[in-house]
Amino acid sequence: MSLQSDHSKLKKDWSSVRDIREDTPTFGTRTLENKEHVWNHNAWDNVEWDEEQERYARERILKQSNKLMSLEEQQKYHQDASKYWDTFYLHNENKFFKDRQWLKIEFPELHDVGPKKIFEIGCGAGNTMFPLLSVNQNPELFIYACDFALNAVEVVKNNPAYDPQKSNAFFWDLTSENIPENIEPGSLDIVVLIFVMSAIHPQCWSQAVENVYKMLKPGGLVLFRDYGRYDMVQLRFKEGRMLSDNFYVRGDGTRVYFFTSDEIQTIWGTKFTLEQNAIDRRLIVNRHRKLQMYRIWLQGKFRKIEDPNPL
Repeated sequence: MSLQSDHSKLKKDWSSVRDIREDTPTFGTRTLENKEHVWNHNAWDNVEWDEEQERYARERILKQSNKLMSLEEQQKYHQDASKYWDTFYLHNENKFFKDRQWLKIEFPELHDVGPKKIFEIGCGAGNTMFPLLSVNQNPELFIYACDFALNAVEVVKNNPAYDPQKSNAFFWDLTSENIPENIEPGSLDIVVLIFVMSAIHPQCWSQAVENVYKMLKPGGLVLFRDYGRYDMVQLRFKEGRMLSDNFYVRGDGTRVYFFTSDEIQTIWGTKFTLEQNAIDRRLIVNRHRKLQMYRIWLQGKFRKIEDPNPL
């Protein structure tokens, strides 16, 4: 295959995630067996790090932690978290994030789902909701979408594809003490959380999980994807941007946490059966500039455990 034809095939038609509890490799992935071949393709799956890379990552995080952001400055970012995301969407609208066409590969549960109610939390510009509505021909599918940035909700509602008969976008904070008024307890089939939990304070994770649990039907499913520990984005943070362990503030004021698979088990395992707790390690290659970029994402599918002692 020529470099030009290979370069044009950017979209994956397979999943590269690997469940941490399974020893067998994922089939259909592109594995880098010989490092001398790294420039042959644009991306490689399940790339294992050597000791030197692991050591560099640990040293980089240690250096970041030696200069934490001041407590006074931290308070500003925690109190005004919604404002910073609101500003982000005011400036970027729907230009920053691409529609998530990979959803069908990683989360086939979302496609041709029948008469279901789906809730996308942290909808942003609707990059999950609109692709789902475009491919699902089922008239009984209904998608709720929320964000705690008002401008994000407005971007969704102003999209020509927004149809109030098939969807409902609104403002809501996942860490609130109450679930949304327009969603009945135990009424949802699927909750989608894509790069959402990383944006909230670790002290609020338990409330977020409780809210998701309340809204899902018994046996309902959470589809989760977020940043993994030592992802390229984490290692690139400069000193003075760390709030606490593995929790940072970007230059635009938005926050981001980088998880481990063990933390995912701890956060979700009390109320959900973890059907998938996977890691997606990819080496992205810029062959023109001779750059190698290591990305690490975590992916999960969590099934609601029915309350044995309902009120």
